[in-house]
Amino acid sequence: MREPKRRKILLSEDDIPKRWVNIQAYLSSLPNPPLNPQTGEPVNPDELGAIFPRALIEQEATMEREVEIPEPVREAYKVWRPTPLIYAERLKRYLDTPAHIFYKNEGVSPPGSHKPNTAVAQAFFNKEEGIKRLTTETGAGQWGSALSFAGRLFDLEVKVYMVRVSYEQKPGRRILIESYGASIVPSPSADTEPGRKFLDEDPDNPGSLGIAISEAVFDAATREDTNYSLGSVLNHVLLHQTVIGEEALRQMEIVGMEPDVIIGCVGGGSNFAGLAFPFLARKLKEGGSTRFVAVEPEACPTLTRGEYTYDFGDTAGMTPLLPMYTLGHSFIPPGIHAGGLRYHGMAPLISHLYKEGLIEAKSYHQREVFDAALTFARAEGILPAPETAHAVKAAIDEALRAKEEGREVVILFNFSGHGYFDLSAYEQYLRGNLEDYSYPKEKVIEAMKRLPKVQFQK
Repeated sequence: MREPKRRKILLSEDDIPKRWVNIQAYLSSLPNPPLNPQTGEPVNPDELGAIFPRALIEQEATMEREVEIPEPVREAYKVWRPTPLIYAERLKRYLDTPAHIFYKNEGVSPPGSHKPNTAVAQAFFNKEEGIKRLTTETGAGQWGSALSFAGRLFDLEVKVYMVRVSYEQKPGRRILIESYGASIVPSPSADTEPGRKFLDEDPDNPGSLGIAISEAVFDAATREDTNYSLGSVLNHVLLHQTVIGEEALRQMEIVGMEPDVIIGCVGGGSNFAGLAFPFLARKLKEGGSTRFVAVEPEACPTLTRGEYTYDFGDTAGMTPLLPMYTLGHSFIPPGIHAGGLRYHGMAPLISHLYKEGLIEAKSYHQREVFDAALTFARAEGILPAPETAHAVKAAIDEALRAKEEGREVVILFNFSGHGYFDLSAYEQYLRGNLEDYSYPKEKVIEAMKRLPKVQFQK
C-alpha cells in the first residue's frame, strides 16, 4: 500500500456537506422508543415541545436517509469547516508500524472541539422558533463552550450548569464560556429545585452529568422563553455530527485508502457517531469489512459493563426513559479528568448498534490514556483533550497490533478536541498524581436496583 502524498488533506468551503446522514434509515431494526415514565407509553412528540423546537423533534424520529442542512447553518460552519484530515506520519514513524494512521482534527473549531457541529444547528432551530434563551449542562466544558459560542452567533442567552468537579478542575473552560457571554454555575447549584435537593442531601456533592441535566431541564421547563439543549445522546445531536464523517469520506477518497478500523471516544456518543455513522451507512448499504470501535473510560464503563435497559437520562428522573446501556441514573462518577465521558448512559442509537454487534467497545484506565496522549503530542505536536486521548490510545494499540502481526492496516480516528484547557490534568499526570479507578461491580449492581420499573423487550 502506497504512502499518502500529503500529510494534510484539505477541502474547500464548497465541500461542506449539504446534508446530515441519518443512520436510523439504514438499520434493519430500530431501538425501542423513548417512554413516558408516568404512563409507560411511547413519548408523544408534543410532550417534547416544552423544551425542544419542532424541527429537532422531527429530526429525532425521521426515517429519511438524509436531512438537509439549512444554509445559515452551513454558513456558520464556514467559520471552521471543513476540518483537515491529517496523516499521522510522525506517529507512524515513532511507533515503527506498517499501519497508516489518519485523524480528523475537530479541535480546530473556535471552542476547540467537535461540539459546535450540533450547537450551531440547535441554536439556529431554536432561534427560528422564537426562543430567546437556552439552558444546558456540561462536563469538561467542551459542550458548554460550544453552545455559548453558538448562542453568540444567533443572539441567544445561554445558561450553563457545569459539573462541579470539572468546574473546579477546569477554570479555563469556565472562563471561555463566560467570555462568549454565557452565564455558568457549578452543578449541583442553588439555582434550581433539583440542585438544592442534591445539595441538601450532600453539600459536598461533586456533581454528575445526570444532575446537571436535571437542573438544565428544570430551568427550561419553567420558563416560556427558554428551551433545553443537549450536547450528546439524542438522535438529532448524533445526526448533526455526521458532517465529520461526510467530510472524512471525501478526504479518504482523495487519499485513495479505505479505513480498516474507525475509532472514537464515547461518553454520550456524539463524536464517535459523527465520524462513524456515514461510513457505517455505506457499509450497511454496500457491504465492507470496516470495524468501528467506541472507547470509554474504565471509571465509567457504560457499554462494556453497563446493562441494556430503560433508564432516565438524568439523575432526578425528569427526562423520558431511554433504551440504552446504563450504569444507573443514580451513578455518581469518580472525578477523572475525562469529564466529557463521565455519563451514566449511552446514546440509544450507539447502544442499539453495540447490542446488534455492528460496533465494538473497549475501556481504558486514565493513566494509560494520558501516556498515549503524550506519545501523540510528542510525535504530532497537538495535545489531545483527555476525552480524545481515549481514541488516541485505541489507535496506537491498533497500530502496534498491526506491527506485531506484520500487516498493513488503515486506521482513522476522530481527534474530537484539543487539551489546552486541560493542562492541570496533564500536570497531575506528569507529577505522578493521577490514579486509576475501576468502577466497582457492586456499585453497578446497587444502581441497577434503582432503575425504573418498565417492561422492556430486549
